[in-house]
Amino acid sequence: MKHRVFLGIALAAALAGCSSVKLDDVPVENRTGSAVAPGGTGGTTQSQVAPVRADDAASSAQGPQNVARIVYFDYDSYVIKPEFQNLIEAHARFLKQNNGRRIVIEGHTDERGGREYNLALGQRRSEAVRRALGILGVGDQQVEAVSFGKEKPAVPGSDERAWAQNRRAEIAYR
Repeated sequence: MKHRVFLGIALAAALAGCSSVKLDDVPVENRTGSAVAPGGTGGTTQSQVAPVRADDAASSAQGPQNVARIVYFDYDSYVIKPEFQNLIEAHARFLKQNNGRRIVIEGHTDERGGREYNLALGQRRSEAVRRALGILGVGDQQVEAVSFGKEKPAVPGSDERAWAQNRRAEIAYR
């Protein structure tokens, strides 16, 4: 009996902690801009995205050529920055021209914050990219959004440079 009461309390606490995370309120802004490298100094920008070549079978195996696959986010945010709009538009064009292709958007966070919070934030980031692609006409059946939270850092370290590169959503073609 004592174990059941403890189990009930633990389950209620876990559910209460998860209920505060809202994944439906992902803002997506429809703006244009140029890509900026995270942590860039002195305005390191990418002026334009190369055109997508959907007719080349070799290039379609890995997605559009010469197009980045990572969207970086500000601290504690899942708002897509305007400088990543061209990247998202290029992937949307490729996916619409290749209906059979599927992608997984992997949301990541830096190491700060608790495990559950970071899993939820990573999910919000991947959902923001998924919704942006949906606005551009990519079908839901082509896109899956997942979160790894802080479990798979791109760069080891506990400084702003490492954290900036770990706050990301990666587009992986399957």
